[in-house]
Amino acid sequence: MDTSIPNSQQLWFLPLGGTGEIGMNMNLYGHSHSWLMVDCGATFQSPLDPKDDDNPRAKTYSVVAPDASFIEARKDSLCGIVLTHAHEDHIGAVTAIWPSLGCPIYTTPFTAEVLRRKFYQKGMYENLPIVEVAQNTTLDIGPFTVSWLDITHSLPEPQAIKITTALGTIFHTADWKIDRQPVLGKPFNKQLFTDMQKEKVLAMVCDSTNSLKPGYSVSEKACEKGLGNIISRARGRVVVSCFASNVARLITLVTIANQSGRYAALFGRSLENMVSVARRCGYWPDELKLTHRRHIGYLPAHEIMIIATGSQGEPRAALNKLANNEHRDCDLEEGDCVIFSSIVIPGNEKPIEKIISRLKERKIAVFQSEHTSEIIHASGHPNQGDLSDMYEYVQPKVAIPVHGEQKHMIANAEVAKLQGVQKQLVGKNGDLFMLKPSVAIKRKFVSTGRIALEK
Repeated sequence: MDTSIPNSQQLWFLPLGGTGEIGMNMNLYGHSHSWLMVDCGATFQSPLDPKDDDNPRAKTYSVVAPDASFIEARKDSLCGIVLTHAHEDHIGAVTAIWPSLGCPIYTTPFTAEVLRRKFYQKGMYENLPIVEVAQNTTLDIGPFTVSWLDITHSLPEPQAIKITTALGTIFHTADWKIDRQPVLGKPFNKQLFTDMQKEKVLAMVCDSTNSLKPGYSVSEKACEKGLGNIISRARGRVVVSCFASNVARLITLVTIANQSGRYAALFGRSLENMVSVARRCGYWPDELKLTHRRHIGYLPAHEIMIIATGSQGEPRAALNKLANNEHRDCDLEEGDCVIFSSIVIPGNEKPIEKIISRLKERKIAVFQSEHTSEIIHASGHPNQGDLSDMYEYVQPKVAIPVHGEQKHMIANAEVAKLQGVQKQLVGKNGDLFMLKPSVAIKRKFVSTGRIALEK
């Protein structure tokens, strides 16, 4: 008898990635001799040993993912993979890991389109078992009844997941915040989550990324004014770097460019791909016009807006090339400005500082969200106020913080405790969270690690 697979009287949660770290989310839910995977993500420019995350001399790899060997060895008991949204830290490892699993993949149309293109780039485009699921749909997947719930984040079709079993219900938030004015999609719907009180939710597995921050996360709509103010004052070229997947931010930027008489161009393949996906799935407004990047070098400086990849200092991205004056399509000059419409992800401080230093040496103005009074970036994750409200809405018996370092998860657990949640379980990748027949953690149940997908 394999004691590493739960029986019909057991309900388990087992994170393989993303618990005790930010990124590489990979979660397993176990019940009745079956497993269900939620998300399969990757991270970038990271070492294979988590202890080396803060060591500048440690060898890093371009793309890193969780070691999925535990579930690969038990693939016959894996019912499927559920993907919550299209961010790389939730889908970036699928093309590498899925071939060894071979199970169906369930996700919404936007994420499915992003995923198909990733498979195509890897030369895999036939007989892919991608099952498109409409938002707010419920499906039976093995012994799990899975419900997709609209939630607000920073790209199209983000979904929270409700997993119902014969032993109880688990609410998996995935990435989220309370946004009542999203640029894309519907506003946050409180009713979806207060309705869960009737089901007496056993556990809430919750995003911890911003749990150290008081108050509420800023609405995506607020960026429009801040970015517009800075861009309206600019006299030269404007370069804005942001996360390519943030389609709402891209729409805001191109809207500002079109309204202010600037030609907007995309510098970076990931940006071009994401806008293409948005067009195909009906999320890109027809009236928003983009200019081909090859035309930008011939236009007057005050008529140019460049949206560039590289907000985290990636060496091969467009922003780094612009900072080094090595981009084939445009040179920056004194009097231009660069806006980082993003946050600094921990671990990326030094490469970002290098880019900023080079820009300032050339007398190019730099604006960062951390150092300007204008709102030029809105996180897609919940602050303490968002967390408190969600715990009040759902009223789970157990809080399981994930998607954060230890300090973030402890802070999340404290919010849950203040909201009256009976138990808070803080663990790490490889720990087994046993929810039925009793609530407990079995530490280091699985040996976990990282694998390099690209050098």
